[in-house]
Amino acid sequence: MPAESSGQWRVPAALPVLKATGALALVALGLLLAEGDPVQLVLAGSAAAGLLGWALRDVVAPVRLAVDPEGLTVIEGWAGRRRLPWATVESITVERRGRLGLANEVLEIDAGESLHLFGRSDLGAEPAEVAEALHAARPAD
Repeated sequence: MPAESSGQWRVPAALPVLKATGALALVALGLLLAEGDPVQLVLAGSAAAGLLGWALRDVVAPVRLAVDPEGLTVIEGWAGRRRLPWATVESITVERRGRLGLANEVLEIDAGESLHLFGRSDLGAEPAEVAEALHAARPAD
């Protein structure tokens, strides 16, 4: 996103499709491998239901972060929204962590009493790029 005073970041459209496909694959594997064992069927069904719920959240609330001249709007809870005026935003940083040989970046928005974390799959963009855009959109004090 270019340096503007407003914009939004959302979950990539392919992600909920991928999650739903994974849920269907879990159900199919559960039916194929369970051989009548109800415990395995319940486990596969529960995992698939969780994955479908996660995919549904991506469809119901795809926009995870929005910015405008007055502040930020972040997702809160399953699909709620929370408004953060610029005065409450203490810092916007990108945390880089390595684990199991993989590097991961997370956008951190510290609003004093709350901390909001966004990964690449939440934003559909690199967290460092989003942080730059948020800094550019923030009015000078």
